[in-house]
Amino acid sequence: MKTREIILILLAASFGAVAIVTWSGEEAANERAAKISKDAAEARQKSAAEIKTLNDKLVKDAAAAKKAAEESGKQAADLLAKTKDEADKAVKQAVDALAKAKEDAGKAAVKAAELEKAKADAASRVNELTAELARLRDGSELKEAIAKQKKAEADLEAASTALREANAAAAKAIARLAEVEEENRRLREQTKGTDNVSPNYRAL
Repeated sequence: MKTREIILILLAASFGAVAIVTWSGEEAANERAAKISKDAAEARQKSAAEIKTLNDKLVKDAAAAKKAAEESGKQAADLLAKTKDEADKAVKQAVDALAKAKEDAGKAAVKAAELEKAKADAASRVNELTAELARLRDGSELKEAIAKQKKAEADLEAASTALREANAAAAKAIARLAEVEEENRRLREQTKGTDNVSPNYRAL
């Protein structure tokens, strides 16, 4: 076969193939369009059902939300009332605590003044003790005490001597009184029953 004939045959085959492909593509496109139309119809139906379900759910959720809002409003009102009562109690407690704090502060101030006075008294006493300790260290007070003790011992000795002398004098006086009483008794015995014509006589 000649090259020209071969080329013609190939061109004829190509046109035949294009015609077959074109016819087959048109039929497939029609089938595809029909399927897409069917799918679109089903999708619309499904979408309508889903929209209806969503609307029903939205209505139901709106009713539930309204009810929840009403309950929340009631709870909020109750909580507000309770909070107000608690706030009033808290304010009263705070006022009472403040009054007590002021009272305690007053007592603390008085106590602080007492402590300051006690501190001043203690400082004064410390100064006195320090001065006394200084006197004790230099021995002047001890010397004075020793001198006073010696003087007291001397006075005691003098008093003891005077007491001994007084006791001796008292013993002598008692002895003399006994002698006088004995002499009087003897004289009374002698003069008992004796007449004395002297007008100056007086029995002992």
